[in-house]
Amino acid sequence: MYELIEKYPKDLGFFMPGEWQSHQQTWMMWPTGLDPERYPNIDTMRAAYAETANLISEFEPVTIIANGNDINSLSSMITNNVSTMVKQIDDSWCRDSGPTFISNNTKIAGVDWTFNNYGEATGPDYINDAKIAGKILKHLDIQHFKAPIVLEGGAIHSDGMGTLMLTEDVIFDPSRNPGLDKKEAEYILEKYLGVENFIWLIAALEYDDTGGHIDNLACFTPNKQILTLTESNQQDSNFDRLQENMDRLKHAKNINGDNYEIISIQQPSYRKFLNERMALSYINFYIANDAIVLPVFNDPMDKNAIDTISKVFHDRKIVTLEGSRIVEGGGGVHCITQQQPYI
Repeated sequence: MYELIEKYPKDLGFFMPGEWQSHQQTWMMWPTGLDPERYPNIDTMRAAYAETANLISEFEPVTIIANGNDINSLSSMITNNVSTMVKQIDDSWCRDSGPTFISNNTKIAGVDWTFNNYGEATGPDYINDAKIAGKILKHLDIQHFKAPIVLEGGAIHSDGMGTLMLTEDVIFDPSRNPGLDKKEAEYILEKYLGVENFIWLIAALEYDDTGGHIDNLACFTPNKQILTLTESNQQDSNFDRLQENMDRLKHAKNINGDNYEIISIQQPSYRKFLNERMALSYINFYIANDAIVLPVFNDPMDKNAIDTISKVFHDRKIVTLEGSRIVEGGGGVHCITQQQPYI
């Protein structure tokens, strides 16, 4: 059994809210350019991050963490409602290395997962990112819960009512959590996120750098629905993976034992970057206050994704940005953002 501390967030009334609940601000991290082989188009990537921050800032404040030598160039690309903070970082995926915020309806706290760069358990290239969640929580002066497992924020999604959706691929990755079983995992997640009901999916998108984060595959909505990525072409390399997830979602139930309405969104067409398929997904959007920031890909499926998400989030403005510039780095709009709930 993994060693656990005596006090848990759930025992203090904390839970992981739905992402559509009001935000105090959005956190991001600025691409560092430290790995030119992985990020050969760093200027294009930075332009997409700045555009994302500026779009979100029309609806809520944004804070971007950056290395000191990047602040001047960053500041020239952002609007007045985007703030900057100097902290040493290695990479730019705030959803994953930043804290997962939790709430007890009177105050917020943060869960600091152990971060080992998606199972790359050796090497110095993520040391600063492994510390960034704690630094954010210290800056905010809120309660800091250090969790005993390796996990990333993009690997979990909450309906805010006691149900958590995640993938077996990530949490049981032997390079992340060797020997962890489902009973132990659910116990830890229950204690740290205030959840009691679990929806387990499987099968990452082909060449997903995260190994299967949920935020590329499926997400809850405020209306007892689940949006999920699908593929209609049986010859597509993602067809079987996405079909397996759909089959599981058809049997998924909420905390009260009721089925969710499952709404499918066809994935974009096959596209390659650096000789690998890009993990393109419309599910990897960000829910801001009064808006949805949705990646599109100059693809025939864009219109269907916009129309579907517009109907689901009918009370929010849909704003789009060209998303492949972020995916070239290995993630999406949701991966580069982290919401701080409003109290």
